[in-house]
Amino acid sequence: MSPEPKWVVWARELQAIAQTGLHFSESEYDRERYRKILAISIEILANYSGESPALIRELFGNQTGYATPKVDVRGVVFRDDKLLLVQERSDGLWTLPGGWADVNDSPSEAVEREIVEESGFRAKPERMLAIFDRAKHDHEPPFPFHVYKLFILCRLEGGEARTSMETTGVKFFGENEIPPLSTSRVTREQIQFCFAAQHDSNGSCRFD
Repeated sequence: MSPEPKWVVWARELQAIAQTGLHFSESEYDRERYRKILAISIEILANYSGESPALIRELFGNQTGYATPKVDVRGVVFRDDKLLLVQERSDGLWTLPGGWADVNDSPSEAVEREIVEESGFRAKPERMLAIFDRAKHDHEPPFPFHVYKLFILCRLEGGEARTSMETTGVKFFGENEIPPLSTSRVTREQIQFCFAAQHDSNGSCRFD
């Protein structure tokens, strides 16, 4: 069961129906109905989240075609049993290096790029640890789009700590040293899972 509020689930579902309907419908009457559905989705999100309708409308306006989940990749990199985390410039909190997968990047290419861009370290992907549905974990705040989060174990190969346009800190942390987390991106339970998974070479990939 999703820990997210019902209003997030309803609004996201309405947005996906509207986006897909506007893409495929050739009838202007039907398109007008889908625009009304989209407007209801925007109203729900604005009312409960406190964000402005204009901001949400702009966010949804960039989405076209058949609505599908977005893909977020997270690099799990250890050195001497300590986990690499980066400090987000946007909120000052810590997370695994990562971000949205780009078109034409495989998951391994995407996570390699994110790790080096956000931390300065080079790493080689070795194993998929988990494919999590963001909506089924304790991420805060809720997100207007459906997201799959790929956690990929990577072997450290070189480089040195270097911040970026998106990060203000880069550091390896022990299991009992975890700093305040950017829970929009990663949860404490997921960090604990990463520490457990590094010692379980035969573990299967977790999902959902």
